[in-house]
Amino acid sequence: MKPVTAYLSLGSNVGDRDSNLAQATMALSINFNISDIESSTYYETEPLYKLDQPPFLNAVVKCSTTLKPFDLLDVTKQIEKMLGRSEKREKNSPRIIDIDILFHGDAFIETDELMIPHPMLGMRKFVLIPFAELAPDFKIPHSKITINDLLDHCIDTSTVTRHPIETQA
Repeated sequence: MKPVTAYLSLGSNVGDRDSNLAQATMALSINFNISDIESSTYYETEPLYKLDQPPFLNAVVKCSTTLKPFDLLDVTKQIEKMLGRSEKREKNSPRIIDIDILFHGDAFIETDELMIPHPMLGMRKFVLIPFAELAPDFKIPHSKITINDLLDHCIDTSTVTRHPIETQA
């Protein structure tokens, strides 16, 4: 398969959040089918849905991959498991690591297991702000809408602040 650009969202709010994001990024980088990894700055974000939990640390990662979308999903699930994320979990509960595929080339997929582009992308500042840092003019496939357009119209009012750079890997 010809390499495509993929964007992933990483989040953590349990344990050493900086280390969890760094380890997930490192685990992606050792896969032979994933290369040219770029990470946004880390951002501290308040929980959106279940408010009685610790704040999250979030980032967006851009990479080149020869993996098909479902194979990339398998890799992300393996990394989550390797870092200690439980397979049985309540939706929106605290987590060591969460890796979501935001985009995979210009793929559009809608299954119970995987939806690309990520359906909640436009409603989450904790994804849009780090994404805009990496690729503000990225156009949503098959549209003229950019990440900056989504950010400008995002209804999310939560606080998203840049994590102090000296603590980042």
